[in-house]
This record gives sequence, C-alpha cells and structure tokens, in this order.
Amino acid sequence: MSRIGRQIGQTFASLRFFNYRVWFATALVSNVGAWMQRIAQDWLVLKEMAPADPGLAAGIVTALQFLPALFLSAYAGLLADRLPSRPLLIATQTGQGILAVVLGVLVLSGHAQLWHVYLLAFLLGCVTAIDAPVRQTFVAEMVPMTMLTNAVGLNSASFNTSRLIGPAIAGLLIQVAGSGWAFIINGVTFAATIVGLVIMRKSELYPVEPVKRGKGQIREAVGYVAHRPDIVLILIVIGVISCLGFNSQLTIGLMATQVFDRQAGDYGVLSSMFAVGSLIGALLAAHRQRPRIRMVVVSAFGFGIFSGLSALMPTYWTFGLSGIFVGLCTLTLITTANATIQLTTIPAMRGRVIALYMLIFQGATPIGSPLVGWLAGVWGARWSIGVGAIAALVVATFALWWNHKYWHVTLRIEHQEGFPPRIVIDNPLDSVRH
Repeated sequence: MSRIGRQIGQTFASLRFFNYRVWFATALVSNVGAWMQRIAQDWLVLKEMAPADPGLAAGIVTALQFLPALFLSAYAGLLADRLPSRPLLIATQTGQGILAVVLGVLVLSGHAQLWHVYLLAFLLGCVTAIDAPVRQTFVAEMVPMTMLTNAVGLNSASFNTSRLIGPAIAGLLIQVAGSGWAFIINGVTFAATIVGLVIMRKSELYPVEPVKRGKGQIREAVGYVAHRPDIVLILIVIGVISCLGFNSQLTIGLMATQVFDRQAGDYGVLSSMFAVGSLIGALLAAHRQRPRIRMVVVSAFGFGIFSGLSALMPTYWTFGLSGIFVGLCTLTLITTANATIQLTTIPAMRGRVIALYMLIFQGATPIGSPLVGWLAGVWGARWSIGVGAIAALVVATFALWWNHKYWHVTLRIEHQEGFPPRIVIDNPLDSVRH
C-alpha cells in the first residue's frame, strides 16, 4: 500500500467497525437537516419576521437554545453514566424531530410568531442538553479506546460535511418555498439516526458498566475536574471562546444581511464556506494519533487571529474565504478539547465530566449571544465578530502563561535552513497530566 493510501486508511480507520459506519452515515443525514434548520431559523427571525432589532432577537433565539445546558448538562451527564446509551439517544432524537416538525407546521400555516420561535428554541435546547453528553460518550462504545481520537475527529467531519450541504440546500429552499419546509425536512431526517441506532449490532459494542445510583455523584465529578489542571485549562479556554466567539450562525447572518446586503442563498453559501475549513480541521484531527494540550493553545490563537481578520474583510467573497480559516481553527480547538477529555478521564466518570465540558461549551453561548447581538446593533455587525477575536487572543495568552507556570511550556521561534521561521510551543510533558 502506498504512503498516501496508508494515510487515508489511518484517517478513516474507525469506519472499519460496522456500528460506527452506521452511526457516521445516519448522523450525516440528520446533521444536514439540523443545519438546514439553523439557517432557516435565523433567516425566519432576521428577515421574515423582521423584528425591530433583528440582531438582538436572533441573539435571544440562540441564547434560549443553549440556555438549558446551564441547568441540565450536569444531570444529563449523570444519566449518561447510569443509563444505556441507545434507548436514551432514541428518545432524544425523537424529541428533536417532533419539535422541528411543530415549528415547520406553524410557519407553513402562517401562524408562527416570534414567541413561538423562542419557546421551541428553548424546548429544543432542553432536549439537546440531555442528548449532547450521551452522544459524545456513545462514540467510545462503538470503537476501541485506541480509536477514540480518530472516531471523535470523524464525528466532526460528518458534522461539517453536513454543514457544507445543509446551509446551501436551506438557502435555495428558502428562496423557492420559504423557511417552513426546512424545518419539516429536518424533523424527518431524525428518523435516519433512530433507524441506525436500532440496527446496530449489540455484540460489537464496547459498553461501559453503568454507574450505580448514589449521593453526591455530580459533586464527585466537580471534585475530579478540580484536581485536573489540564481539564480546568481546557474549560477556561472553551468557556471564554464559546461565550463571545462561537456565535457563527448569528454573526454570519448579521454580516450577510447588514454588511453585504445579501439574500438567503448567499447566506447559506457563507455558512458552507465556513464549513470547508471546519471539515479540513476535523479530518486533520481524525489523522492525529493523540490530542495534545498545546494544540488547544495554538488553535485558540489561530481562532483569534483569523476571526479578527474576517471582521475586517471588505467584500462578501473575502469574508467567505477568511471563514475557511476560522472554521479550521474552530474545529481543531473543539475536537482536540473533546478527545483530550474523553481519553484522559476514567470510564466511570466520563459521562459526568463530558457533561461539565458541554455545560461550559454550550452553556456559555446564551450568556454571550445577546451581548454579541446587542453589539451588532450598537457598533455594527463587524464588532460582533471582533469582540470574539479579542477574547480568544486574551484567553489564549492566559493559557500559554498557565502552561508556562505549571508545566514549563515555552514559545520560541524555530529557524531551519530553506524554510521560513515558525512559532513552536514546547511542552516537556507533550500531553496532558493524568
């Protein structure tokens, strides 16, 4: 086998397992529908309903969709550790499908109002908050632990392949038939994931022994994390950037409508261009054999730099191209953080620790989204991206200092003959502490 063939085989190694192949394929279908709904939901609020302050209204919708994670994630992680994953996932996937269809029917019948969108976004957030930690930890049941980093990366690749397809389809569909059908189609696509979960081969799963009911189990997980400075650092970086930087579905919509005065199809194209970089980042993550803390720091710096540049881009197309690099850094940061936590957490604690991670990752968004939307209304859409860029650079600098203080990490300029100078972050531990 050629070297290129071996590299491709390594990148897609998890697809050798039947259950993971089923999961990958059905999740791709479902995620296409989910991205169609995201685009349609934002367009419905920003353009079709046309509230007095579109940016603030869209920010509230995003906040309501992620707000339940603040209250439910810890308990959802406990459910993930206690209950079988497949039945729980079937229930959450069914709930998300029903909510999408309800919104679609309201829009198509002409009865949809802004408060309907707010309420359904909140209910969707409740179901998603329960679904997220179960979905994340279920990956470890489909492949051996040695393949977990690869599987997490391919999960992100599936998600971002759908991001290439979903927004483009949604943009065209909205222009032709309105936003309502995008919600209906999303509701139907959840059936793919449900069917996939049902047909999986139980004998080929790698189940984790359920944790027995007991007192103080959430507090136990918090204590575990508190004694893991590597996880604390990841949570700080993810929390700050999620709060002010990971608002692309809002900021891209604001840039498309307020700065470049584009229509729904062009909005979908921008989201797809962002997804190109995300897909590249996911495939690179799948190719890595193990995650490293230094990659979290580097990708946080990269996100801040490229987000700042995208906020300054003068034209629609240069903004779209810059989004490729923002997407690359975003997915590198997310997949590295996720895989690091899963690989270095003991199995009996994994669901709860991942839930705390999701609490920070998703729960920070409802805090920042209304602020980002408000800034767009007061200072302009470009600042809705600029504030996230500044926050990312600040927290990345803090992370570098943290590493240097605790683990003697240094940053240096490396010169090699025939190559341009490059920044290198040296970490004697070269990975996370156990």
